[in-house]
Amino acid sequence: MSGVWVFKNGVVRLVENPGDYQGSSGSTRRKVLVHVSTNEVITSYSVLESKLLDLGWERYYDDPDLLQFHKRSTVHLISLPKDFNKFKSMHMYDIVVKNRNEFEVRDM
Repeated sequence: MSGVWVFKNGVVRLVENPGDYQGSSGSTRRKVLVHVSTNEVITSYSVLESKLLDLGWERYYDDPDLLQFHKRSTVHLISLPKDFNKFKSMHMYDIVVKNRNEFEVRDM
């Protein structure tokens, strides 16, 4: 078991990912997805879709609530929420894992 023990308002709890912990200042460390070769921060789904299409991904239109991409040469499927404001770090890491050396997740 790893992490940081946090004492707040008389309660002690274990925070397993201290980088994501919201401290007393009320600020959190925001994550961004970066296209490595251009050093471009992905700021919208249109930018992301362009990069993924260039890498051989195809857009699927099966589910109206999701943006989905599939790569023919693999079994990988990337599923993202339709609203970019709901695009979280778990979605970013999914893209990074399925596109080695193409994307990185960085702290802002």
